[in-house]
Amino acid sequence: VIYCLDGARIGIQYETFFAGEPCEIFHCVLVSKSFLEKMTVIEHTLPFFLPIRELESDLLSSNAIKFIDHLEEILQAYIDRREQVRLIKELYGNQIGELFHSLPYNLIEFVLEDFECKVTVSIRYSDLILTLPSQARVLAWPLRSSKRISTRSSSASAVQLVPFRLSYAEEALKTLCLPEAYADIVLDLPNALKRSFSSQHSD
Repeated sequence: VIYCLDGARIGIQYETFFAGEPCEIFHCVLVSKSFLEKMTVIEHTLPFFLPIRELESDLLSSNAIKFIDHLEEILQAYIDRREQVRLIKELYGNQIGELFHSLPYNLIEFVLEDFECKVTVSIRYSDLILTLPSQARVLAWPLRSSKRISTRSSSASAVQLVPFRLSYAEEALKTLCLPEAYADIVLDLPNALKRSFSSQHSD
């Protein structure tokens, strides 16, 4: 929503949503002292870690509408990523050990320890307007050889197995929202671990 203020100022109100439900409302105020001077941001309520000054420098002087629209994309994507993380913590917090994220949620890492291995998940978003990761890496670190998985002898089970990638999990993370991807990963994890352990033992 764009509205006029006194003193040659323009206000922009950004309404954000997640899953159809309203979230935060942010404001940004632009001003131009004359028609010959470029517009500048004089105040805002946006999170400090979002690149509003870079956008102001790159876009506002040449295309105010593009600046306004791009800022809306960044804000909405930030809220989307943040709420996806909040949701997996709320739904699956008992299965998640460590969880780390950068302030804009463009880097998210967490650990699953409730299985036969410790599974480390790392996802990155190459652009702040993305709501699906551009990169995903999922590694399973064997803690022990389970009798349900390994058919080797007890002496072989003591050998430290090397970590292996779970490509099906990486694909899920890049194509589904985080809560859906998490559910798919956990559902298929026992069979994926069994296949991977069997492959390692056969080498």
